Amino acid sequence: MLFFENGCAGLDRFGQWFSDLADLDQPPETRGAARAAAITTEAAALDEVARIWADSGCVDPSDQCYVFFDSQGADDDRAERAVLLRMIEFLGLERADAPPEAAEGEVWVRTDPRLAAACARWS
Repeated sequence: MLFFENGCAGLDRFGQWFSDLADLDQPPETRGAARAAAITTEAAALDEVARIWADSGCVDPSDQCYVFFDSQGADDDRAERAVLLRMIEFLGLERADAPPEAAEGEVWVRTDPRLAAACARWS
């Protein structure tokens, strides 16, 4: 139904699509960087960050940071992590140091009103 309602754009929520099968042989970081490069507006970048957070994140107990890839290792979701890191830079969001007990793959980002609004739409 998503396709019939919005065409191919309706399927974007399921991740990156490839027109060439050879693209699947690229490292996950390269695929993620290519997907991030295709996102050129702040609204689209915030939506992508919020989607990633909704899939794998939480808010830290102090309510000061959004935690992405909660309890995941650095080798998990490498393409998504590449997209997230590029979007954080693009949006000018501030990264925070993860506490010592955090998993090595977690990405901590300080709260931001734009990020809070985007994540609220996805939660």
